[in-house]
Amino acid sequence: MPDESLAQSVAVAFDVRGLPPLKNEALSIFSAGHRQAGRVRALLEAACSAAQRTGWTPVTEPVALDVVLRRPPGHHSGDATNFLGGIGDVLQDKRRSAPANLAHLGVLVDVALYVDDRQIRQLSYREEEADEPSYTVRVSAI
Repeated sequence: MPDESLAQSVAVAFDVRGLPPLKNEALSIFSAGHRQAGRVRALLEAACSAAQRTGWTPVTEPVALDVVLRRPPGHHSGDATNFLGGIGDVLQDKRRSAPANLAHLGVLVDVALYVDDRQIRQLSYREEEADEPSYTVRVSAI
């Protein structure tokens, strides 16, 4: 019988206040002054804190990305595909995929939960009603 502890995935999960960054245009969300900059920074700060708390380091194997978005009823700014694209990009190694000048991100440029968003092999997305927008992200090695 296989060892159950070896079959369990390693995961990191965290909550973020506000809405996720939207990926819905050709301009990189990492560009200085981009209108998604605040959302990118909030996601990076939450991911950084969770990675430090758990000892998570960027993985190279396939991952599952699970997102639960909470927002007020009737608040429909953005859709699942745009939110998932934004989150996927922000949590990968930005030095490999983003514009050359990332100095405006400071130390957050080094925050990554996986090397490349191509590693995402499983996705889960759910929306719930809430008074204030927030979301939970869970990344697990599979």
